[in-house]
Amino acid sequence: MNKTRSLLQAGVLGLSLLATSVMAAVSADEAAKLGSTLTPMGAEKAGNADGSIGPWEPLSKSAGSADGRGFLSDPYGSEKPLFTITAQNAEQYKDKLSPGQLAMLKRYPDTFKIPVYKTHRGSTVPADVFAAIKENATKTTLVEGGNGLNNFRTAVPFPIPKSGLEVIWNHITRYRGGSVSRLVTQATPQQNGSFNPVYFSDQFVFRERMKDYDPNNPGNILFYFKQEVTAPARLAGTVLLVHETLDQVKEPRKAWIYNAGQRRVRQAPQVSYDGPGTAADGLRTSDNLDMFNGAPDRYDWKLEGKKELYIASNAFKLDDPKLKYTDIIKAGHINQDLARYELRRVWHVVATLKPGQRHIYAKRDFYIDEDTWQAAVIDQYDGRGQLWRVSEAHAQPYYNVDVPWYTLEAIYDLQSGRYLALGMKNEEKRAYDFGFSASKADFQPAALRQSGIR
Repeated sequence: MNKTRSLLQAGVLGLSLLATSVMAAVSADEAAKLGSTLTPMGAEKAGNADGSIGPWEPLSKSAGSADGRGFLSDPYGSEKPLFTITAQNAEQYKDKLSPGQLAMLKRYPDTFKIPVYKTHRGSTVPADVFAAIKENATKTTLVEGGNGLNNFRTAVPFPIPKSGLEVIWNHITRYRGGSVSRLVTQATPQQNGSFNPVYFSDQFVFRERMKDYDPNNPGNILFYFKQEVTAPARLAGTVLLVHETLDQVKEPRKAWIYNAGQRRVRQAPQVSYDGPGTAADGLRTSDNLDMFNGAPDRYDWKLEGKKELYIASNAFKLDDPKLKYTDIIKAGHINQDLARYELRRVWHVVATLKPGQRHIYAKRDFYIDEDTWQAAVIDQYDGRGQLWRVSEAHAQPYYNVDVPWYTLEAIYDLQSGRYLALGMKNEEKRAYDFGFSASKADFQPAALRQSGIR
């Protein structure tokens, strides 16, 4: 009896140790690689063996200039493509393309192309953010079940990840300037390329950038997000408010919507998972925004490792304020003449829907840039196992403020031949304002009515 009990206790202890090892942060010795062989963000500092990926060389704030509206000049504007991948030569490059990218080349053989340029790994963040990331490496752990974080500060909890879930949390919490106020435009063109734009005014603030943030009592909020539709008239005045929680087991996301026509605020539990995206014509789920957002608990996450992939990078040309939205939005896909792709190392994570859980995407393949932890490409599959939608982010470093983020996100529906493009600001009166400041009172349901008055 005692022997049996001892064996059981040993088994329980073994499982406990296994669970602890899964949830544990890395050692101080391993964290010491950050800033030496690894960048302070956790990427490999060196380039690859054949030199097609260069070393990390962060852009300085003086790499270019900003115009009167805040748009940045292109430090690589004089460069020409090294080569262009098309449907005709895609086989030659297929090992460095995702299945979704290959499917886009096949779906639009005459117009979709991938112009490949020299790789420039210039993205960086402020020194204090790097310091917080290094501290997270030895202190931050996943909560039980993985749907939240313990002992987390500022950004990127797992710069040296050991699991797919840790990589996803790095994307969810990555540094985006701490706060931003922005005017952005969304288009959902018909198959012939015609579209009616939807205009948004967004405010996005991580908790540590709140004027009334108390570091001794940080609470369970990760960030606050408020989005107002400003046009067209039939949608104008609708306001969405989100309180994104850090430990979503303890407290799920909270969301409210102000309807200008009804002049009332109501809770919006559908603003999560595969709930419909705002004014997206059925082409985006709630968790498609920012490529992926929200609770990761409905999926099993498998880390496949790193690979080299051609991803849309340094998208300054696409952000040119001289462009009109009609220059960007074309039939089937955005104007690929404006795109720039570079060979990068990405983390490949496969998300498979858990048994008994529900989501319109049964599987999602994530390709996440090692330098920024931003999802660059996501291939999304339906319940039949068919590739359905391809999400592609055109990223750029906002070098004047040391912020990596997106210029434009596109979600291509291979089955319908339509797509959604979100984040364009070329025609707006200003670029992103990363100096935005707010207090918690600005992000309470009671403030929504005033935001949405028209």
